[in-house]
Amino acid sequence: MILIRFFIFSILYFSTLDDVPKDKSIFISPLKIPQLLSANFGELRIDHFHSGLDIKTQGVTGKEVVAAADGYIYRISITPGGFGNALYIRHPSGYSTVYGHLDRFTPEIEKYVRDQQYERKSFQVTLFLSKEKFPVKQGDLIAYSGNSGGSGGPHLHFEIRKSDSEKPINPLLFNFDMTDNIKPVIEKLVIYPINRHTLINNQNSEKVINVTGGNGVYTLYPGNAIPVSGLAGFGIKAYDKLNNSPNKCAVYSIELVIDSTSVFKYVMNGFSFDESRYVNSHIDYETYMKENVYIERAFLLPNDKLSVYKNVINRGLFNFNDNKIHQAEIIVTDASNNRSLLTFKIKAQSEKSNTINVPDKGINVMPYEERNRYSTENISISIPEGALYDTLLFSYKKERGSSEMFSDLHCVHNELTPVHKAYTLSIKPTSIPEGKKSKLLIVRLDKDQKKTGLNGQWDNGYLKQDVLSFGRYYIGIDTIAPAISAIGLINGSNLRGTKEIRIRITDDLSGIKAYEPLIDGNWALFEYDQKNDMLIYKFDETRIKKGSKHILSLKVTDNKDNSSYYKCSFIW
Repeated sequence: MILIRFFIFSILYFSTLDDVPKDKSIFISPLKIPQLLSANFGELRIDHFHSGLDIKTQGVTGKEVVAAADGYIYRISITPGGFGNALYIRHPSGYSTVYGHLDRFTPEIEKYVRDQQYERKSFQVTLFLSKEKFPVKQGDLIAYSGNSGGSGGPHLHFEIRKSDSEKPINPLLFNFDMTDNIKPVIEKLVIYPINRHTLINNQNSEKVINVTGGNGVYTLYPGNAIPVSGLAGFGIKAYDKLNNSPNKCAVYSIELVIDSTSVFKYVMNGFSFDESRYVNSHIDYETYMKENVYIERAFLLPNDKLSVYKNVINRGLFNFNDNKIHQAEIIVTDASNNRSLLTFKIKAQSEKSNTINVPDKGINVMPYEERNRYSTENISISIPEGALYDTLLFSYKKERGSSEMFSDLHCVHNELTPVHKAYTLSIKPTSIPEGKKSKLLIVRLDKDQKKTGLNGQWDNGYLKQDVLSFGRYYIGIDTIAPAISAIGLINGSNLRGTKEIRIRITDDLSGIKAYEPLIDGNWALFEYDQKNDMLIYKFDETRIKKGSKHILSLKVTDNKDNSSYYKCSFIW
């Protein structure tokens, strides 16, 4: 009756679609080596969930990558970041597979891609193909593993998606040759006050409690019931491990049970890319930003619309005010059905008078379900409906700008609060250097004093830019052209016997917008390794004449249209 009384207005929140495959044996491993993971599906990242498996390649590049099932290559993507060199295969089963961070493709595919790059005069290409172009059979060699794009080390990023929606599905739901009999590890329990009246151990602040136990059985130490008064939510720090790998991976499911009633369940079968940013509401974002630690909530913020939740009652929150002892359990599983259980007790206390006052100086209430605006001298902010995960007590202050700033330093709330959609930030400069208006830009200054340049557009005397985070912003200037540094290359260099040219390009603020490489006056394919700021030209005697003198010229432009030029001769 207590549950009925307290949850009479509870609603059934989002229910996951049935993403569990009917045939779990349709795919084979995309690598011919033991399948060990450095990251699994649904791993927590800031701004997104990991959408596939990161399969180790024994610390090297060049391992054979094969088609996981019959089908055809329908897309090839080459980007300086992201998945780097990637192949996409469509299968008759209704699924597609993705192979990312590749080093190179098989010769036939490699030639086709290179021809397309030269035809378009662009390293970055996205190619969509007919089913007749590159059909494949299960086990066919399609590429070699690498470290391209945004990869942090040699590995293969592998995804399974639903072909009709491009929705990623958990590959561990399929029968791959992978051993996992290790139960998830639970390290911490966190109890959150949901409003200013909630007390946890007589404090209106979250309580972090270390967990004791192992091998699937966990409790709190000491085991006394925790006194809680009012509406509260729970979170945990947990991870999973697989056999023969030291890496800590994401858990598959989390369920909160109070007095034998399930009030929250999270199951990572799959998600759509357009909801992936809701990870910022699923985790305790503030704790991550402060401590680099992921705490997963076992309750929902009001504007958390992830589809991975099911059977959620009252957003997973519980009102402790009946002076009774409540039995609580958090059940954590991995995709191999290994299960861990944390049990603890909560001593509910009647709601006490709480004298905590919320300061109103400089604070503005911004409801999450509404469009919100804020403006004061030389700054204007417009936050669209749905950009906030919860009603926000918005704060703003400004500090005097330094000599390199052309505005005050505007502290827009703080970087500990995430936003789901971009909001519009408009800043008016306090001065504009003569003839340099086009070089001004909005700059974000993070807690480590790192600067990130944003372009912005002029609008009625303000620089306006859509931004995806709160924090400190000012108007700066970028008049410095990108730096070009050729490695081992000077005018007249003899490069006979070498395989490639490497040139480092960097920009100090607004970032690289374009690079234009020419050899003997013709466009040349320089691959852009963005994470290492490197341009790489691999000698190709079908494109330039071997055993002769050549002229290389390169123009690099940043996002404020500052350009640098490099030119030299070489013999190859």
